[in-house]
Amino acid sequence: MTTSILRAALVAILAFAGLSSARADEGYVSLVIYKGGWIIGGSGGHGVLNFHGRRYALSTGGIDYGLLFGGSKTILRGRVSNIWRPSDVAGVYGAAGAGLAVGHGARAIVLTNQKGAVLELSGYQTGLMANADLSGLAITMR
Repeated sequence: MTTSILRAALVAILAFAGLSSARADEGYVSLVIYKGGWIIGGSGGHGVLNFHGRRYALSTGGIDYGLLFGGSKTILRGRVSNIWRPSDVAGVYGAAGAGLAVGHGARAIVLTNQKGAVLELSGYQTGLMANADLSGLAITMR
């Protein structure tokens, strides 16, 4: 009797775990971000979320503070996971980072917003930019 109760409980737990994780989905994001500044900087840009065969326009903006000099254009593409609907991509993403771009260089970043959406992006950066800063990136739906 105890074995069957444990087995039933285990099956129920596994079924619940499977259902709760099955709700989260993923999509693909492309962003173009322009960044510039001296000590305090800002960024802005645009992008697209592809989710369930539909395209959603995005806007980006942010503030950077730290050791920051120059200007750059960054093009990033990648996956967004742990979303249930397109609007879950919208939010504020924070990051601490350091980098140097002179001309053309590779870029990769993983960010999470307050809704739990995870951006895994890679691409390239062009321009002249040296930074060791704290930054925030806000993504909004257009």
